[in-house]
Amino acid sequence: MSKTAGSVFDFEVETLDGRPMRLAEFAGKVLLIVNTASQCGFTPQYAGLERLYRTYKDRGLEVLGFPCNQFGAQEPGSAAEIGSFCEKNYGVTFPMFAKIDVNGEDAHPLYRFLKSEKTGFMGSKIKWNFTKFLVDRDGHVRARYASTTKPESLAGEIENLLG
Repeated sequence: MSKTAGSVFDFEVETLDGRPMRLAEFAGKVLLIVNTASQCGFTPQYAGLERLYRTYKDRGLEVLGFPCNQFGAQEPGSAAEIGSFCEKNYGVTFPMFAKIDVNGEDAHPLYRFLKSEKTGFMGSKIKWNFTKFLVDRDGHVRARYASTTKPESLAGEIENLLG
């Protein structure tokens, strides 16, 4: 990551299977970045996220899931358990990444950037699992949505960004 990140494409993350990945690989795509959890009341949103992904991936949408255990310890599993849960219960095929922190001193640099670009109800802090950030093809954060926002309600805004 550069010292002055200009877009989400300036960051490197770790895949669920432990490989480093530069988000620059998604340059030119619209991104929906979500902090996820397997034991949350919002966990069924995985189904809606997967529907969005399958509907729009051929037009340039990528959904990126970042498991997080900071809210009620609702993501206690290992990377293998998380991957298996998502695939078995929700048929998730969109990219999932290594478990991260989204708040506090150990917050991943990507999430520090996302929160600085779009604040929410609690300022820059992430309130709960399944907070969503919509990012345009240039890597700029266009919108932030609360956990209660159903993924399917974002279809119109995603279509606008896809053009």
